[in-house]
Amino acid sequence: MAKLNWGMIGGGEGSQIGPAHRLGAQADGHFAFVAGALDHRPDAGRDYAQRLGIAADRAYGDWREMLEGERNRPDRVDLVTVATPNSTHFEITRAFLEAGFHVLCEKPMTMTVDEGEEIVRTARRTGRICAVNYCYSAYPMIRQARAMVRAGEVGRVRLVVTNFSHGHHGDATDADNPRVRWRYDPAMAGVSGQFADCGIHALHMASFICDDEVERLSADFASTIPSRELEDDAMVNFRMTGGTVGRLWTSSVAIGRQHGFDIQVFGETGGLRWASEQPNQLIYTPVGGRTQIIEKGEGGLHDEARRLSRVAIAHPEGFPLAVANIYCDLADAIRGEARDGLPGAESGLRSMAAVHAAVASARAGGAWVDARPPMFR
Repeated sequence: MAKLNWGMIGGGEGSQIGPAHRLGAQADGHFAFVAGALDHRPDAGRDYAQRLGIAADRAYGDWREMLEGERNRPDRVDLVTVATPNSTHFEITRAFLEAGFHVLCEKPMTMTVDEGEEIVRTARRTGRICAVNYCYSAYPMIRQARAMVRAGEVGRVRLVVTNFSHGHHGDATDADNPRVRWRYDPAMAGVSGQFADCGIHALHMASFICDDEVERLSADFASTIPSRELEDDAMVNFRMTGGTVGRLWTSSVAIGRQHGFDIQVFGETGGLRWASEQPNQLIYTPVGGRTQIIEKGEGGLHDEARRLSRVAIAHPEGFPLAVANIYCDLADAIRGEARDGLPGAESGLRSMAAVHAAVASARAGGAWVDARPPMFR
């Protein structure tokens, strides 16, 4: 099967997320990396793209140049990944969708709910795929957890508890570090800091595993380092449309925690627990029974978990391969085989609606507010 052509915007030299996309996109032979506008500095972007093997005429200085350069090529890119600063996601994503390209956008997909709704409408109107990189949902054991919930193996879900908390921004003396400061600057990050950065991964995961959507929420935000305009710690209570109760904590000042992303699902007949620092294992406890460890790669897994497991049992699969699973699902979708687990523009929109709802709730002292985007109410 011929490879699909892939291009990337952002994710240049020194980027945190760029290498994961380049490894993920090419891990399974689905995509060839043929075009890029990798840096906000045109010459640096062109130079780095060529060092990565991109031909000089497809090593672009910025995204607009890439759009014009690729638009009419007979071998144009099939998929564009947008890995630029948050404030640019909407404009770039919409432009490439309008030009007929499929897009994978880093989260958050947009800065506002109105922009998110516009992306959903644009994707629907053009018939193009717009996916959002909620890559944690592509770990094999997360797909296993979702399949178990769907199969009724834990009964009706009563409660889901999730958190994404780390301590890497807990040093107040490092507050002016450019790699840290932008996350708490409304001009670059939007209306929310930590919740929009990490909390929406945890919220999406809860919706993904429970196969349900957040309907309303109540939030408490805190800026524990006074120089920060946006929150570095948040607690969010939520209710899902099916009645599930949700609890979410996210923090960037939890010194001693490294990655700190985990989730627990409590149903009528069993419970599940997964932690990103031990991603190969899903902990399952049936009511009245013994706790079991379900291992990635073992026999008897649900199809989605088995399909996305690459190496033998007891061998670790990490973050880049979770990103690779997103690209596997994208390749299938572009070729006409839709994948139910691929997070689409609707997921990106729901996340942004939840962010703005949480901000409004926090400002109102934790009042319960509707977390749904207007177009889905």
